[in-house]
Amino acid sequence: MEIGVLTVALAGESLEDTFAYLEEQGVDAVEIACGGFVGDDHLPQETYLDDEDAHAELMALLDMYDLHISALATHNNPLHPDDERAAEADEELRGAIRLANQLGVDTVTTFSGLPAGGPADEVPNWITAPWPPEHLSAHEYQWEVAVDYWSELAEFADDHGVNVGLEMHPNMFIYEPHGLLDLREETNERIGANYDPSHLVWQGIDITESIRLLGEEDAIHHFHAKDTKVYDANSREKGVLDTTPYTDEINRSWLFRSIGYGHGEEFWKDIVSTLRMVDYDGVLSIEHEDSLTSPNEGLEKAIDVLDRAVFETTPGDAYWA
Repeated sequence: MEIGVLTVALAGESLEDTFAYLEEQGVDAVEIACGGFVGDDHLPQETYLDDEDAHAELMALLDMYDLHISALATHNNPLHPDDERAAEADEELRGAIRLANQLGVDTVTTFSGLPAGGPADEVPNWITAPWPPEHLSAHEYQWEVAVDYWSELAEFADDHGVNVGLEMHPNMFIYEPHGLLDLREETNERIGANYDPSHLVWQGIDITESIRLLGEEDAIHHFHAKDTKVYDANSREKGVLDTTPYTDEINRSWLFRSIGYGHGEEFWKDIVSTLRMVDYDGVLSIEHEDSLTSPNEGLEKAIDVLDRAVFETTPGDAYWA
């Protein structure tokens, strides 16, 4: 198992300076954004797609700093009811899949997207309950839209030998493990999880049990190392469906936190152990979105915790069994 970093938090630095810094911190892999909400500062598709010289330069830089790419990231909404916005997101995603294939990267991380509640609506609609009845009808409509799009996209990904890791994210159609498995069943095994605990913790989802659930189906394609802290003093009063701005930290029910500040080291050691039980031996890609500290400090403290949590060797024979 290896430690990686989603480089978006370091987007203000050049690609080489980012790689040099991460090598100094003992990082093994990078997840690089190439479009959508996460931007493309380090990997613009117009520069790298179909350009073998650019590919060679990138690979040389990775070799220089003893890094490899765990995934390409492009997070957007290909199910958006605005046709232009959906088309742009779809183009970014397909471009990321093509670029991953060209670079020998086996995974693209993204969102499922979120449709409107009906064909005449103009705004995506996150349905969280089956009542009143029109919400159930809206959710059924959304399943039709999602399966139609993702069935074709999953075939495109398979044609290019690339897995698609969906980040289960509230305000997206797929936001919890059962929905992910249902979509996977409707499409193909290229569709799986970019498992990010931070979005599941505040929903009350048990992290290790859901890792087991997805792991039984070999449905974890990538893993984000990011945490959330629920602040009970606020959540007891208003619950966890909190629209308070992320930067109004003291009044929020929960916050994204750096590794070690949402849950302790034991929590992350349990995650690593459970991932090993389900045969996930990939990268733990640190995503820094902690508004209480700087990207460098957040990343460095996360690396420190994960260094003690990850297994660096493969198991030996169970001589005692």
